[in-house]
Order: sequence, then structure tokens, then C-alpha cells
Amino acid sequence: MASGTALIYDEEMTSHKLLWSDPICDIEVPERLSSSYEQLRSYHLVERCVHVPAREGSEEEILLVHSFEHLEVAKSTQTMNEDELKRVSENYDAFFFHPSSYHCARLAVGAALQLVDAVMAGKVRNGMALVRPPGHHSQRNAANGFCLFNNVAIAAEYAKQKYGLQRILIVDWDVHHGQGTQYIFEEDPSVLYFSWHRYEHQEFWPSLKESDYDAVGLGKGKGFNINLPWNKVGMGNSDYLAAFFHVLLPMAFEFDPELVIVSSGYDSGIGDPEGQMNATPEVFAHLTHFLMQLANGKLCVILEGGYHLKSLGESVCMTVKTLLGDPVPQITGEMAPCLSAVESIQNVRAAHKPYWKWLAYEDTSFVQNLSTKSHLKKANSNPSTEDESQITKNNTVKVERFLELHMQNILFPVPPIKTATTGSEGSEHLLPEHVHLVKEMDKTEIKALVSDFYADLVKEDKTLLSLGSMFVILDKILKKEVCNGIAASPTAALSAAVALRHSVRFGFQRVLCVFVGDMQMIPNTEDGKMLVINICEKEQSRKTSSKHYISLNWKEDAGGNDFFSAVLGFILPVAYSYQPNLTVIAVGPNRNLGISGISLLVALLRGLAESRVFAVIEDTEISLMQSVAKALVGASTPPFGIYVPPTQEKVNTIKALRDQFQQEWKMLQCSVKDGISRN
Repeated sequence: MASGTALIYDEEMTSHKLLWSDPICDIEVPERLSSSYEQLRSYHLVERCVHVPAREGSEEEILLVHSFEHLEVAKSTQTMNEDELKRVSENYDAFFFHPSSYHCARLAVGAALQLVDAVMAGKVRNGMALVRPPGHHSQRNAANGFCLFNNVAIAAEYAKQKYGLQRILIVDWDVHHGQGTQYIFEEDPSVLYFSWHRYEHQEFWPSLKESDYDAVGLGKGKGFNINLPWNKVGMGNSDYLAAFFHVLLPMAFEFDPELVIVSSGYDSGIGDPEGQMNATPEVFAHLTHFLMQLANGKLCVILEGGYHLKSLGESVCMTVKTLLGDPVPQITGEMAPCLSAVESIQNVRAAHKPYWKWLAYEDTSFVQNLSTKSHLKKANSNPSTEDESQITKNNTVKVERFLELHMQNILFPVPPIKTATTGSEGSEHLLPEHVHLVKEMDKTEIKALVSDFYADLVKEDKTLLSLGSMFVILDKILKKEVCNGIAASPTAALSAAVALRHSVRFGFQRVLCVFVGDMQMIPNTEDGKMLVINICEKEQSRKTSSKHYISLNWKEDAGGNDFFSAVLGFILPVAYSYQPNLTVIAVGPNRNLGISGISLLVALLRGLAESRVFAVIEDTEISLMQSVAKALVGASTPPFGIYVPPTQEKVNTIKALRDQFQQEWKMLQCSVKDGISRN
């Protein structure tokens, strides 16, 4: 597996700048690039990346998506004076030319292509290109919205032609609709394009009908263009996560891309004067973490917008830290998407139902503007002040102060050891090289630790000894000496039960346990300090599920690739609603999931609890141990292959659980017909 994260930056791209007064364009400043790079330096991230030089994109490469006429106009501006530049700029919507614009735009294209080459050639696993001017509004024959050449579209077409790729996913999380990218690929089924964007029922720029949820692509490209419109400002972390859980990720896993490219605009972050959204920088770490599980980890992140320098810089750093494999910070804020976001999610799902297998049995219907325009105007004129993160657009100083404090609260020292195991039974040579071996406790130490507190669970000496590896690894995780760990156990159910009780005794207030197989020992979850999700073939001893003990009856089919619909549609939303500070994943006897499904579960749950995950596996499961250990050290999950959708019975199982628990765990909400009343 390729390792390393590329960072591409060239200071020359800061020479593109506005020479005259223009209140629309004056936010696209060179400091967007230089201050982001300085923020990366301040976190010591630059030296941890693999440095790849930028180069100019060639004319032939630009012509992959742009017309010869457009290229010639851009070339002609290199020798123009200010008046001439101003005149030619006025031919376009929200764009300015500088004598260096053509050179900078070619560097931006070349940087994107250098990143694609580095990732596809296996020189690095992933990477980020900091570029200016941005690209996603640029169309075949026109500059638009600060964009001259469409860097991401050129990169996708280049990857198709040079590497023969047949499935590329473009994720555009900029706050504006990347209509240029949509136009270029809307008839192309080899490119799945996803964009969320501030829309406000077509009142926000670029104010296009084709930016709405019902623009799904044309001809052979129908179903491969996904627009998720935000119809009010103030969208936050939970709205963005809900969009990933209930729209993007299921489509992406079914599509099974060979490369993922992000149009990475951070004007969708808090404090940005364009977006007026409330998403804090760590949400971009989570979004990046999810996308790293696709395409065998081949992920290219290319800068687009972002106009509040502090918010932009911190968000860039969160993205790069995650690309480097650092633990993901705890997400903040209430985990409940707003009504307007759920409406948009529901409409996108309804519009795409004819084109995607995972939606075939889903109960989807269109909903029309329950949060009406008049309601929106009322909400926007009086922004909520209930939370300190609800910050109005003109308060740059307040945003900077908030972010200084916020980043101090969410950033934490990364343990020098990421993944620990005891490597008992001589199995250590089978595990990935980055797994660190720790010394097991002896019998006396275990007895002293267990004492009477676990007497009802641990009744035999041989059982006591089996807990040795479990305790030493778990203690290191609890004390934050290691990030995560994996233990082999002859009695996984017992080990999980003791681990849960031990973690709560240590002081952890929210421990998530996902148990695969026959759990046998179901703990008392009434105090809410544990949330147990038991994935089993048939109902366990409890007759009914409660808020903190949920039985998910699921048996993976022989194909073994339908489980992600349960992970994304139920397990992940519940887990993010709970916001655990430790995750325990245990696989016991009679497991009903395949290795790939369990590995995906581990990989995705690493985004929670500052990546503190403790995995307990039955000691006979050597292949499973290897796969889970790879997921814990950050290896991407293996491709699932041709997608076989879940049966209607399984879809009904997930729907019944969603209906039962969505008022308790609000990230489950993807439909408004169940009486959601929040605004």
C-alpha cells in the first residue's frame, strides 16, 4: 500500500490578484493561499508531507475540457494593460484578469495533475494541492466565479485518459455550486459528481435551476449528477454529516470509484462571508476520513473557495492532518440535522431512486418547501444565538477569537504509538508493521487489577489469564498512551463485558460497544454510560431494544457487500448521535458478517472518540485480526466489488430501527414525514 501525503504549493500562484476595485471579486485574495500554507507550517504539517513540485499544465491538457477559443483569450491577457484587462474581465460573471493570471491558472492545473500522477503512480497515498485561481465554476468556453480553468475537471479527464480509469468520484463541498464541473460531466457516467451548495430556492449565486436536486444528469449520465441544495444559511456539522450518511456515501460505495477528487472549498465553513454556514473546521477532518475509505485510499484534495482566512487555514489543516493519518478530533455541536437539511436530503434521495440500487426498496417521496421562503427570511434576519458557534457574517474578529479557543479545545497530542497489540500466540509477524507490541500482564498483576469488581464476570483462573492482553492494551488506550489497539481473546464476549465496565470505572462517560455475533453477556446500559449495538443473526436474550441497547439482526449475504447500507443508514448515524469518548468493537462466536464488512465498520468508526478504538477478536480468527489491524493503522478498506443491494427484508429491518430510534438518535433522520419539527 502506498504511504505518505503529498502537499503541492507554489508561491507564484499568489501573484494573481485584483488590480482595480470590485466589491464582488475583492475577497479572492493571494493571502488565501499564503496564510493557509503558514497555518500548515505552524502545526508542523508541512515537514510531514511529501513535497511535490507544481508545474504548468500544458495547452493540450487544458484542452481536455476547455475550448481553443477560451484558451486563446486567457493567453492574450498576459500582455494587456489594466484597462484592457478590466474590459475583458467584464465579459465574464465574477472574474478578474491580471497579467499573471494565465501563468497562475496553468500552475493550478499542473499542480492538480501532479497530484493525480503522484497518487496513481503509488508515490503517495493521497494529497492536497493548494492552488489559485480556483476552478469549479469554469466552463468549457468561459471563465466564471473567480475560476479560469477547471482544475478538478481537467484532473478527472486526465486520469481517465492517462490511467484508463472508468469510475471517478468528484466531491464538491464548496458552498457554491460547481456548475462548470456539472456541465462538463453531466452526460458522462464515468464521473459521479456530488455538490452541496447554498441555494435558497435559487436566490443564491449562481442562481441556476440546474443547481436543484432534480438535476440528476443527462442521457447516459442520468443518476451521476447529485445536487444537494441548502435552502437556508447556518448549516452546521450535523447537516453536513447527515448529507454524507444518507446521500453521498451510499452512492459512492455503490459506484466503487477508482479515484476520489475533492473540490475542496472551505467557504462552507464557519465565519465565511460567502457561505454564512456554521460548520467548524473539524467537520472537514471527518468528511476526509470517510472519503479515505474509498478507491483504496486514492484521494486528491484540490483547493477551491474559502474567504475567511482563519477559518480557511484551520480547515485546510484539519484536512491535511487527516490525510496524514492523525486521529480525527471529536466533532462538536448538537448532533441533529435541521428540518431544511432533512428536506433537501429526502428530495435528493427521491430524485435518484430510479438510478441507484441501494435506494430501490427505500420509501422515498418528494417534499416541497415545508421550511418556506418567508420562514427562511425570518430566520435569516434574526440568527440564532443559542450556541457560541452561531456567528453572523460580519463578525470576523469574533470568529477568529472563537476559532482560537475552539481549536485549543479540540486539538490534542497524538500518541507516538498509534496501534497496540500483545501479539500473543506468536501471531505478531502476521500483523501490519505499524502495529506496536506491548508486554502482557502476568497473573498477579491481572488479579490485582480485577479484584472483586469483576468477580461476577471472572470466575475461573483460566478466564482471568485470558484477560491479560485485553487489560494492558485497554489501559494504554484509556491513559492515551496509544491511540487504539487490538486484542485476541478465547472469550471475546467476556473480554468485551469486562472492557466496558473497566472503561466506565476509569471515568469514561460514553462508551460505544459494537458487538458482532452472540454477545452472551449483555451489560446494564440504563445509566447511558454505554451504548451497545449488537449485530446478530437473531434476537438476543432481551425481548426489546432500548435506547442504549440496540439489536440489529443482520446476516451478510454470500457476496458480502450489502452491509455498508446498514453501517451508513443506521450504525454510523447512531454512533455520531451518541458521540462516544471510547469505541469498543468486539467479534464473538457465530459472527454473521464477513471480514470486509467488519473491517469497514472498524475503519469508519475510527472517526469517533478521537480515534480511540479497542477491538477484541476471537483468537481463532487470524485473518480477521489481520484485516482489523490494517483498518486500525489506517489502511483503506478493500474494494467491495460489484454491488449487490440488500434484500427488501433487510431494508425493512433498517427502516424499522430508524423509525424506532430517530427521535432518540437524531442523525438517523433522513425523512420529514415522521413529524420532525425542528428548524
